[in-house]
Order: sequence, then C-alpha cells, then structure tokens
Amino acid sequence: MLTRRPRRVQAANLPVAKNKWVWSQPEIYLGLRPARFRAAIDMKLVVGLGNPGLEYQRTRHNAGFMLADTLVRLNKAERWRRAFSGWATDYLLDEQKVVVLKPETFMNLSGRSVRAAVDFYNLPVEDFLILVDDIALPNGKIRIRGGGSSGGHNGLTSVANVMRGSDGKISDFARLRIGIGPPGDMPLERYVLARFSPAEDVKLEEALTRGAEAVDCWIRSGTVAAMNKFNGD
Repeated sequence: MLTRRPRRVQAANLPVAKNKWVWSQPEIYLGLRPARFRAAIDMKLVVGLGNPGLEYQRTRHNAGFMLADTLVRLNKAERWRRAFSGWATDYLLDEQKVVVLKPETFMNLSGRSVRAAVDFYNLPVEDFLILVDDIALPNGKIRIRGGGSSGGHNGLTSVANVMRGSDGKISDFARLRIGIGPPGDMPLERYVLARFSPAEDVKLEEALTRGAEAVDCWIRSGTVAAMNKFNGD
C-alpha cells in the first residue's frame, strides 16, 4: 500500500499546473499502470457513500455505492483495491483520470475516508463529487448541487465536518443525490436500511444509468453544466 504522496514530475511538452502531473511508481497501490496515465492532464475524485457488508447490499442507504459501481462498470475501470479506509479504483475519461472511492468506515464516518483521499491527491474542493441517497427526492430522480446543507444525512454531515477550513467554515462541495423516496409511516432508520422493492428497483436502475451520465458530464463540463442538463426532470 502506498505510504507517501505521488511525486509530481514535469513531462516533455506538458505544462505542470494545479492537480496536473504524471505519475511516479508509488501509484501501483491502486493497480495503475504509469504509462497509461502519462498523458493525463487532470483528475477528479468521485465518492459513493454507503455501508459495507453483505447485510447492507442494495439497501436504500447504499444508493451511493450502487451508483459508484455503475460508474465503474460502464467505464470499464480497473479492479477495486484497498485505499483510504475503503475501496478505490480508477479510469480515464478523455484526458482526465477519475478515481472512484467507496469508504468502508460506515456511513457516519465517511468523512475520514474522503479527507484522506482529498489530502493525498491535494485536491481542491471543486474536483470531488459525493454520491448519496436522498429521502427528499422521489425514487428514481437525481439532483446535482454545488453545495448546501446535509439535509440531515449523516454521511454528508461527516464529509462536511472534515472539510472545515482553518476559519471553521465548511467548504461547499458538489453532491449528486439519488432519490429513494420518503419513508412514509416506516421509521426512518428501518426504511433506509431496507432493500428496494421490485417496482422501486426498476426506477432505481434508470436513475443509476442517468446518474452515471450526470457524473460524466460533471467531470467533463463542471457542476453548473451538469445541473442544467440533469436537474430539469
């Protein structure tokens, strides 16, 4: 496992700018092949939130994990590897390296894993995206925002708490919310830890496909462009 940050080195005819580098040997902790990414000029971090373990697979609270899995499958990413108190993998989209992370800290401590990855890659806040479930959205809907409150979501709260600056203010970060619908009369904790019904699964799969398209748009064009394109439905 990698124990130090990647070394930034200048490539021929490739200007070095913030978050732009070619990789030196230590990146093999993610199974990356240095030659493959030698021409990469930018990178993004996409983090799906959820709970680890078989008992939580395909539960409503793990919609963020499911979108991360969909994104990895559609983009034919590298195999998952242990990193940042979770599982991480990567792929190349156009000229941008995309690292996908699923924290294994359980939902309420997701911020620890996110902070470790952000610090390791020295990422500015605009270069990472959180994927998360949302009971305020109807099942099958997605929404992208460039910031805002956690809405009572413990995973988002954990991430927000570790993104405080030296002045104590929380830096806004982008998040893509996957609607799981309101709990109705069911207790909230029981609802979010339950699995989707067959009817809900159909809408969920549509949302995951559309969510992966929205993530690609965010990577290529930024938060505002993704909001304009995907928040209208």
